[in-house]
Amino acid sequence: MDRNSAIGLTLIAALLMVYFYWFAPEPAPATPSAPAKTAPQQSESGKKVETPSDSALAQTYGDLSSFAQGNDQLKEIENEEIRVTFSNKGGFIRSLELKKYKTYSQQPLFLITPERSTFDLLTKYQGKDIDLYDLYYQLSESKRGDTTVLDYTVRLSNGAFITHSYAIPPTGYQVGYTIRQKGLAEELAGETLTFRWNDLVQPLEKDLQDTRNNTTVNYFTVNEGFEDLDERSTSDSEIVQQPVKWVAIKQKFFLSSIIAKNNFSGAELATATPEGDSSIVEQQSLKLFIPKSQLLEGKADFKFYTGPNDYQEIDVVAEKFEKNVYLGWPPVFWINKFVIFPVFHFLTKYIGNYGLIIIILVILLKLVLAPLSYKSYLSMAKMKVLKPDLDVIKEKHGDDMAKVQQEQLKLYQQVGVNPISGCIPVLLQMPILFAMFYLFPASIELRQQPFLWAEDLSTYDSIIRLPFTIPFGVGDHVSLFTLLMTVSTLIYTWQNNQLSSVQGPMKSMSYIMPVIFFFVLNSFSAGLTFYYFVSNLVTFAQQAIIRRFVDDNKIKLLLEENRKKNAAGAGKKSKFMTRLEDAMKASEEARKKAEEERKKRKS
Repeated sequence: MDRNSAIGLTLIAALLMVYFYWFAPEPAPATPSAPAKTAPQQSESGKKVETPSDSALAQTYGDLSSFAQGNDQLKEIENEEIRVTFSNKGGFIRSLELKKYKTYSQQPLFLITPERSTFDLLTKYQGKDIDLYDLYYQLSESKRGDTTVLDYTVRLSNGAFITHSYAIPPTGYQVGYTIRQKGLAEELAGETLTFRWNDLVQPLEKDLQDTRNNTTVNYFTVNEGFEDLDERSTSDSEIVQQPVKWVAIKQKFFLSSIIAKNNFSGAELATATPEGDSSIVEQQSLKLFIPKSQLLEGKADFKFYTGPNDYQEIDVVAEKFEKNVYLGWPPVFWINKFVIFPVFHFLTKYIGNYGLIIIILVILLKLVLAPLSYKSYLSMAKMKVLKPDLDVIKEKHGDDMAKVQQEQLKLYQQVGVNPISGCIPVLLQMPILFAMFYLFPASIELRQQPFLWAEDLSTYDSIIRLPFTIPFGVGDHVSLFTLLMTVSTLIYTWQNNQLSSVQGPMKSMSYIMPVIFFFVLNSFSAGLTFYYFVSNLVTFAQQAIIRRFVDDNKIKLLLEENRKKNAAGAGKKSKFMTRLEDAMKASEEARKKAEEERKKRKS
């Protein structure tokens, strides 16, 4: 470049600088909304999100368009039991952690997370479909005694407003929720607002299949009471066209629920199991309809219960809310509620080892049932004494079962023995056995409580991991408590069969049943199978003590005296024996009639 060219370029650059500095027009002052039109937002996570223009927002949200964009601002509140994070976007719960509980892998336990839980409050405002939880609200915090109150408000220039208010008490798992408004409800079309809650339930326990079998949606209607979707189904749904008091996403040990003070007008509920995805237990979908009249009258009051599915904790939350813990059908339910549960929880106040609590519970129940156990053993001892006479009858009339039964009944009448008296005490004890079957798997107290080799009494204990899965409930493991329970039950059965006169298929079946129960209970709560195992051990000791007070020779003498008294039919038949004989005669006559008809058809 020559000298003249360089001087020319320098002068041109100088002239341009002077022009732009002295003569260029000043830019128009920026308005608050101007950056949102062109500049991207930055969220809490640092991710940039493009925002729509004001005109697009106005078309979607009408008068509320100025509140449809902003930055997430989080507020964390905690009490002794929960840690709740709220967001100004939606003025709603972002996450909720249970401080006193951990997942099976010892991670913090969240029942609500932004990744798995989504909430919407859908309505039509000024003719436009909107989600009120998409708006950005202004937060104000206050105290009401010991209760923290958070108010998230959107306020228009004409004085109209809508507020989502939360009350977080110093203790407990309940959070109050109220929707208040002024001048906005009149603009809402339709009779209801739709509260939508979608939840991807995350695995919190050791056994995914057991968790799925105990996860569902429960709800309570004003007209029909407690209802639920099918726990065992991989997909179920229900349209509820009547007032609904509360709805709960129920897991095995935890609940996420919303309760209405003045009822929802209806609901659409659904649950589905993504069987190929082990990171999700179930997909729950709730649609609850809030009457617009509640907003107009200031009665849109609700509360959330997100906490343990603990019978002692939830029985005061709402009407029939305690039914989220299933304790069996009557009379099993009554035994659990009024007998077993009170004793169990009384013991937990003074004893911290739950294995020891189970042992004490077994001993207490065995002491209470000792009179029934004594009567049952005495009846079996009488049958043992009669066994030689029963064997003679079978040899004499072996080909004629009707005659065998008649002669056996005659013998029972002569010696004064009721053949089923030994079964009655056992039947009376069955409700307690079933009560335990429902109690231990539903007891959150056993969750993550170790005992001996079991790391968690609320789920199965496994001493052997199998490289394959055995069907019929066995799974891919072997539970030592279940194995010990099965072996002890087989020994107990063998001992009873030495006293019993039962022969043939029934005797074989008595040995098969314990093996079947091994398949059924191998994946059940270790607390349950440990209870049954200890119960068998205590029964062995109990029978050893009873044998000291039961003399076979004295029983034989007593039966002989009864035989002499009732000789030649002098004894009076009991009503039971009379009915039993009549039933046997009717059965024999029906058999003979059927045999005759069969012969006639052949001829």
